[in-house]
Amino acid sequence: MKLTRALASSLARRARAAFTLVEVMVVLLIVSAIMLAMTQLLEAARISRDTIHNIQETQLAGPAIMDLIERDLRALVTYDREPDKLIRVRNRVVLGHDADRIDFVTATDSVVPVEIDRRWVRSDVNEVGYVLRASPRDDEFLELYRREDFFVDEEPFAGGAYTFLHDHVKHFDIQVFDEDGRDAKPLEEWGEREEQTGVPKRIEIRLTLELAPRLSQEQQHYSPMGQRTVTYTRIIRFGEDLLAQVEISPIPTIPTLGAAPNANGAGGAAAGGAGAGGPTGGGGGTGDRSGGTGAPRAGGGAGGGAAPVGSGGGFGG
Repeated sequence: MKLTRALASSLARRARAAFTLVEVMVVLLIVSAIMLAMTQLLEAARISRDTIHNIQETQLAGPAIMDLIERDLRALVTYDREPDKLIRVRNRVVLGHDADRIDFVTATDSVVPVEIDRRWVRSDVNEVGYVLRASPRDDEFLELYRREDFFVDEEPFAGGAYTFLHDHVKHFDIQVFDEDGRDAKPLEEWGEREEQTGVPKRIEIRLTLELAPRLSQEQQHYSPMGQRTVTYTRIIRFGEDLLAQVEISPIPTIPTLGAAPNANGAGGAAAGGAGAGGPTGGGGGTGDRSGGTGAPRAGGGAGGGAAPVGSGGGFGG
C-alpha cells in the first residue's frame, strides 16, 4: 500500500510540473516575434543590396553613354562634305517623352565589323547616329540605340546596323546653339533648313535614366519616384579649327602633271612655244630644253641653233 501511494504521489507531482496552455502561447508569441524581426532584417538587407546594384548600374551606364556620344561628335568629319550633310538633329517625341535623334559622319573606328572578300574589316570613317524607340516590354520607358553604317554613302543619315545601349531611358533631349554665350537661344533641330547647316557652335545633350530593377518584378518601394531617375548633361563645344574647315570647304582634286620633254630634247614649239618670225629668221620658243628666245638658248633661222641643254630649235619665221 505504501508503495502504491508513493507511486501515485510521484505521478501527481509530475502532472503538476507540465506547461500550461498559457505558457505555451506565450512561448509561441515570443518565437513569432523573433522570426518576424529576422525576416524583416533579411528583407531590408536584400532591398539594400538591390538598391546599391541599381544605383551603381545607372551611374555607370549614364556616363558611359555620354562619353560614347561625345567621342563620336569630337571626331566629326567635315572634309570634302557639303554643309547640309555634316550633322542633323531632329526633334522627336515618343509616348510623351523627348526622343531626339542625331546623325553625323565621324572618324571613329567602326564597332560592328563587315565582311568584305572573306575578311572582317572595320572602317576608319563611318555614319553614326543615336535614335530611340518605345520599349516593347514597358511603355513607360524608351530604348536607346547607336546606329552605325560602314563607311559613307550618298545617304549619311540613314541605313546601317543598330546597337542596343539602354532600355530604361525617360528623356533624351538635344539642343543646338548657332551662337556661343549665355544669351544664345537653343534650337530644337539642325540640318533641315538652309540657314541651319554646317557645324553649330555647341550642342547640349540631356539623358535621363531610371533605376532598372535588379530582379524581375522587383518592388521598388524603398525610394520615391523623384529619386529613381538620374539626369546626365553633357555640353560639347566645337573648336575654331573645325568651324574654319567648314568655312573654307577644301575639296580634294587629282593633280595635273605637265607634258614631259622628249628624250632627244626636241620640241621647241610644243613645250616652249614658237618664236616670232622676222625677215631673216625668228627666235626659238622659250624654255630651258626646247630652245630660248635669245642667242644663248637657241638661234633663229630655218633650222635654229643648238641650245646648251637641248638640240632642237624653234620653227623659223
